[in-house]
Amino acid sequence: MQFDTKIAIVIRTDLEAWQKLNVAAFLISGIAAAFPECIGEPYEDASGTKYHALIGQPILIYGADGPALTRALDRALTRSVKPAVYTQDMFATTHDAANREAVRAVARPDLNLVGLAVRAERKVIDKIVDGLKFHS
Repeated sequence: MQFDTKIAIVIRTDLEAWQKLNVAAFLISGIAAAFPECIGEPYEDASGTKYHALIGQPILIYGADGPALTRALDRALTRSVKPAVYTQDMFATTHDAANREAVRAVARPDLNLVGLAVRAERKVIDKIVDGLKFHS
């Protein structure tokens, strides 16, 4: 099945494994919150056990260094695509309000990005992540 939209996450490749997983989880929650229509129906197994609904389309995960992340952010904003972002400073916080303050304290050109997530039309996402490779 081909979707009209794509979801892409870009994560800085020099992070520890636990940090990459943490960043991916936080970022995809931003996409789910912004686009509730991308959530599918709840799951149920053959025994009748019910499970939460998931995002109903593939999520592509790319790796990048710091400059490539900044470039992807700039490309997204230039195309009027609002991203979810995660910065290095957010690793030192302990709650959501502190995360927002950590981002608010830094001008966009100085953000120390470790990840971003975007959802938009397929061709737009292709332009945002152009030149990036899937995370390995």
